[in-house]
Amino acid sequence: MRRASFVQKRRRLAEKPKLPEVGPVRYLKSCFFAAAILAVSCSQKTTAETTTETKPENAVAAAKSGWLTSLDQAQKEAQAKNKLLLMDFTGSDWCGWCIMLDKEVFSKPEFKEYANKNLVLLELDFPRSKRMPAEVTAQNEKLAMKYGIQGFPTVVVFDSSGKPLGALGYQPGGPQAFIAELERLKKG
Repeated sequence: MRRASFVQKRRRLAEKPKLPEVGPVRYLKSCFFAAAILAVSCSQKTTAETTTETKPENAVAAAKSGWLTSLDQAQKEAQAKNKLLLMDFTGSDWCGWCIMLDKEVFSKPEFKEYANKNLVLLELDFPRSKRMPAEVTAQNEKLAMKYGIQGFPTVVVFDSSGKPLGALGYQPGGPQAFIAELERLKKG
């Protein structure tokens, strides 16, 4: 009899597929369960911040202050004021180098002062999460094809008559280095 009860116990143990949980395992399961509930409840909150007006995919792209988005307007202004035309082909909301160029050069007072005296600035943006007017998108795509733009950022510089002087991209050194390159292109 004794032998039979031992065999029966052994079978019952073998039939149980999982090991009994110990205290720390139960605690970890509880923590993961609580974290999952918290994550789900936070991600499903509906507030004024998640309305369609403020979602990034519904945002309308706008050029930086002091920058134009119309090629015709930029060419007329460059010719009338005898300034260089700087076309910035950018992915303003996704391109890391474009964002760095804007942060380290275009947004600096030194560059803004130089640009005010010497440049007409044209932003040709290719955003991913912002909408743009159809005519601006078509113009930007046409110009990218015309000038063979293959990467971002690409800055193409023209003289006041519309003759291309050269192309630049991101480069370290801030506004001083960028302005030096513009001056080099200007002198030929």
